[in-house]
Amino acid sequence: MRKEFKQIKKSLSQLLLICFSLFGFAHSVSSHAQTSSDKTTACKKPLYLTFDTGHMEVAPLISEILKRNNVRVTYFAAQEPSKTGDGSLGDTWANWWRQEALLGNTFASHTFNHVYWQADLPNERFIFKPSAGALKGQSLNWGPQEYCAELRHANQRLKEITGVEPLPLFRAPGGKVSNQLLSAAKTCGFAHVDWAPAGFLGDELSSKTFPNALLLSKALKNIKKGDILMAHLGIWSRQDPWAPADLEPLIVGLKEQGFCFDTLSNHPRYKEWIEEHH
Repeated sequence: MRKEFKQIKKSLSQLLLICFSLFGFAHSVSSHAQTSSDKTTACKKPLYLTFDTGHMEVAPLISEILKRNNVRVTYFAAQEPSKTGDGSLGDTWANWWRQEALLGNTFASHTFNHVYWQADLPNERFIFKPSAGALKGQSLNWGPQEYCAELRHANQRLKEITGVEPLPLFRAPGGKVSNQLLSAAKTCGFAHVDWAPAGFLGDELSSKTFPNALLLSKALKNIKKGDILMAHLGIWSRQDPWAPADLEPLIVGLKEQGFCFDTLSNHPRYKEWIEEHH
């Protein structure tokens, strides 16, 4: 009886071993098939969605849409007035920025006080006008040192909040730059990011003249592979907000056309610069 029991036990062990082996093989095949499928379906039409700061009221809604559609973006941040709290980079919004970092989004400078370039001056000087902060509305005669400090200030605040090193990129408010300004920024490690013509999503335009339906239709028709897209985390002047109304239909519609979304850290125009200066 004991001998028969040992034989049964041995047979069961062998059977279990065979089952585990078959399971491992099936899992390996499944994993390989999934990997092959991923490679086969890898996106060949990348887009780069970016947001500049704004009044922030729509920021949580934008975040939910991005999460729901598994889209990662790059935020260009300044300390602008917000509808809630102490500004877009204030303590009130710090937790929101931290959550965006955890979701894999990337960050870059929009100048701390949302400083507009106005004109070049001789001897590498510039006229600037901030639209936020203590010097709001004043004309400032700055050199590269002062402007670089503005660029760094925004990135320092972003890193303080999120714990993530921002990209060595910036977007000038309004996209207004000169060749002289671009050269000055590069001396302190910042490359400028503009947007594609079709990537101007129009959220800062009049909603009466450019209703959301028109902006959405135009974007879906004209956006092409490699474009950098630009919108804001809230625009004070627009009566019918672009986000979230147009954001999800835009993402869904572009995905249906075979596009995918990535952050600027992988953009071919900036990737080498980021690797050298990050």
